[in-house]
Amino acid sequence: MNVIELAEQNQLNAWKILEETRIIPAWESIGAKVNIVGSLKSGLLMKSKDIDLHIYTDKLNISESFSVMQELAKRLSLKEIQYKNLIDTEEECIEWHTLYEDKNKEIWKFDLIHIRKGSKYDGVVEEVTDAIIQQLTPEIRKTILEIKFDVPDDVMIPGIEIYRAVFSGGVKNYEELKQWRKTNPLTNSLDWRP
Repeated sequence: MNVIELAEQNQLNAWKILEETRIIPAWESIGAKVNIVGSLKSGLLMKSKDIDLHIYTDKLNISESFSVMQELAKRLSLKEIQYKNLIDTEEECIEWHTLYEDKNKEIWKFDLIHIRKGSKYDGVVEEVTDAIIQQLTPEIRKTILEIKFDVPDDVMIPGIEIYRAVFSGGVKNYEELKQWRKTNPLTNSLDWRP
């Protein structure tokens, strides 16, 4: 299977997982607006089975956020849940990172970022994701997918670093990416646009 086919299969599987888990309606039940961002939205989902959702409410209520996660934990095969309270930081959010085991015993990571509507980063990742989508050509898409595929399983490189290296640095493969990262560290992923 080539990287394009693998990415398309991962996309299909991710959409099925979202439908089966009903994570979006769970958040909508507390009045949240949920946006799909990152590699699922951009079609760049490769080996890392990672689904990124940005969840917006008028105010951040810890009890409500926990109630949604409690409901999800009761009915889904969640193997791990991590909680970060960043309400009193510049990010103004509650981060949930959870590992979900699907019917095929595959592990999917959900990054559920519960953000206060109107905060500094409201819509920022959505804008970056849309900008990436607009700049993707078939050649750039294939390059990004090949690099993501070639990153060793024990090496963690955020997708945004790969996108920046390809779009801004003209990086064509994993070896070039390793070199490029040494001299071009990404200090704030939210400041970069393609």
